[in-house]
Amino acid sequence: MEMTKSVQQWTNPFYLSQFHFAYKRLVLPVFLVALLVTPSTQALTVAALSDSFWAVSCYVALTLVIYHYLALVVKKDNALTRLYHYSRNYQVLFAALLGALPGCGGAIVVTTQFVSGRIGFGAIVAVLTATMGDAAFLLLASEPITGLGVVALGVVVGTLSGLTVNYFHADDFLRPNKPEKAVCDVSCQKTSEDLTQVQQHAINLQGMFWQWMIVPGAVVALLGSFQVDINQWLGLGEERIEWLGAVLAIVCMLLWALTKELQDYQSTVAEDDKKAGSHPMQKAAQDTNFVSAWVIMAFLAFELFNHFSGINLTESLAGWGLWMPLVGLAVGMLPGCGPQILVTSLYLSGAVPLSAQLANAISNDGDALFPAIAMAPKAALIATIYSSIPAFLVGYGYLFLFE
Repeated sequence: MEMTKSVQQWTNPFYLSQFHFAYKRLVLPVFLVALLVTPSTQALTVAALSDSFWAVSCYVALTLVIYHYLALVVKKDNALTRLYHYSRNYQVLFAALLGALPGCGGAIVVTTQFVSGRIGFGAIVAVLTATMGDAAFLLLASEPITGLGVVALGVVVGTLSGLTVNYFHADDFLRPNKPEKAVCDVSCQKTSEDLTQVQQHAINLQGMFWQWMIVPGAVVALLGSFQVDINQWLGLGEERIEWLGAVLAIVCMLLWALTKELQDYQSTVAEDDKKAGSHPMQKAAQDTNFVSAWVIMAFLAFELFNHFSGINLTESLAGWGLWMPLVGLAVGMLPGCGPQILVTSLYLSGAVPLSAQLANAISNDGDALFPAIAMAPKAALIATIYSSIPAFLVGYGYLFLFE
């Protein structure tokens, strides 16, 4: 009897929860600290973390703050989004424009409206072709001219793709009669009741962190862009600003790790949910740390591979030139923004050519593919395949003409 009672006690969910490995994302900040205190990897880790924080995260945060403040002004229900309901060809153009907006909000709106019968299948292809998801923030922050060019190219290619699809398919092509499950659009977000106390505190601290860092971070990032020696300019010791950036990057990753548990593929590669009515700074902070996590993983993977293998990854991948657009296209077909940020990070590191970045930008659907798969899986699959065709043509067209 006593043994049975003991077994029941230790199989009780309360006791089991004490040994549950929660917050698997904590592996990242713990790994970063380990690299930072190991003499053989310390220098490259400081350099990678500092670059990712000052040169990427601060610019991304500033871009996202501007974006989220503008999103307060430009609501979903406005003249622009209503106008495209009056013409199937206008639908395609406006869907491509919504998809070109950095992030996944515009693409998710178009996806839900297709299922509800308000727009046609051509618009779905247009928006999924035009969108870059969160990778657009990274590219625009790091290389604004290239980023604007890629976004503009996405609008043109998305519009042409949508118009072509309209010629061959009716508006209700593959539209489900009754969606199997309800789907949240950009206005359907988590409430505070969905979060644990630890998660809520971590989310709040993310907002506070970037509220205080946005201005000094932007100043340091701007001075760095003009090749100003920050340590000398501020009268600091050697590599002080680099170490500060590395520490701040780890703080960001620690807060990011505590805001959400990894449960499935979507929770790993998609941006974190945000509460309805969150302050623009709070939304920007959560998205910035998500982008930063993938950028840090890409930067460190690149540097660690070069360090321990003795192989220059940039030179090695140069031999793959003919295959690189196809690799970028294949990664782009994966749902979620994480893999796409990885490709963009490798492009910014010089490891992959612009042709691969272009193929990835056009083929990738970002987080918008998750609600599309949930509501209309057949339409999502065909739309993804259709978007891969122009991605192939653009990627290899640029490769043969300019690289």
